[in-house]
Amino acid sequence: MEQQIKLIWDFRGPDAFPIARHHHEHLKEYMVNEGLSSQIAGHKQLSPEHSIAFMVVPSAKMPVVRDALKPHRGELYEP
Repeated sequence: MEQQIKLIWDFRGPDAFPIARHHHEHLKEYMVNEGLSSQIAGHKQLSPEHSIAFMVVPSAKMPVVRDALKPHRGELYEP
């Protein structure tokens, strides 16, 4: 199985969670529009002032997605 990368966008401040939730919707749209095989995306509140939105992409697609969407960071995805 091809290695997968979790791309992460960090949001901070009192509105972090609703912004991350909204960003997640855009990530899902992007995945459908670009025909990405992995359909893993989400959002999560890490603390009251820090939330993230994320999507998982195959490592071969990561450079294209990274350059298009400018995530703040990435990590190896292990389900």
